[in-house]
Amino acid sequence: MTIKCPNCNSRNIETLDYGKMTGSAVGFVGGATSGAVGAMNGARLGATVGVVGGPVGVGIGGIAGAILGALLGGTAGGVAGAKLGQAIDETYLENNHCLNCGHTFGNEALIEAEAEEVPAVVRRNC
Repeated sequence: MTIKCPNCNSRNIETLDYGKMTGSAVGFVGGATSGAVGAMNGARLGATVGVVGGPVGVGIGGIAGAILGALLGGTAGGVAGAKLGQAIDETYLENNHCLNCGHTFGNEALIEAEAEEVPAVVRRNC
């Protein structure tokens, strides 16, 4: 589907994606925090298991567990936040910006414009 501005019919359109970017950032921070907290519990376990490797094993096991948990949690949170933000962009926000006339519009305007372009269906009597 080619996006056209409902105001000037230009095809020179950019998507703003404010919801997607915000959701991704908030999700990443929340996921990293959650992952780090969960990893701290895992780090304690890693440190306990690392006792077999001596003091160096305790330190490496604890730090590696915390970093890995924060990275995995942040990635999962960022992806989930981006999906939620994308849904908000498409449903509630005026996510499209015309670079020719400066008009911003949401997907409702696109749906209305498409409905006007589609020709009526002709039914035949059989």
